[in-house]
Amino acid sequence: MSTSYPAPLEVGQPSENMVTVTHLVYALHAFAVFSAVVGSATIIFSFVASLPSIAAVVLNYWNQNAVRGTWLESHFRWQIRTFWFAVLWVAVSALMVVTIIGVPFAIGLLLIVGLWILYRIVRGWWVLIQRRPLPMP
Repeated sequence: MSTSYPAPLEVGQPSENMVTVTHLVYALHAFAVFSAVVGSATIIFSFVASLPSIAAVVLNYWNQNAVRGTWLESHFRWQIRTFWFAVLWVAVSALMVVTIIGVPFAIGLLLIVGLWILYRIVRGWWVLIQRRPLPMP
């Protein structure tokens, strides 16, 4: 009677569970953006302040050690940076709104950042499907 054990992971290869978690994080971010498109919120506010996106970032931080040294590390960094840069741009646009002159610039900035968020989700998920790392600065 032979007992079958799973093959050990190769160095630099993430577990399939972590690949699934990464897909889930992209799906949560995409759901937040989709709910903004069909709802009354803007993409950036839905991305930054919605429960799915906050849960996604918590999952990123919670599982960060499990993907360290694998090609998924770049995806986790991509997802975390997307979230925090979106928060930064919300803060910048809020400061612009304080001055009446900055309101049109704040609206333009929010539109550009919304498109940037869409790009980051689509590109990241596309590269994940191909099982490749994203470029890390």
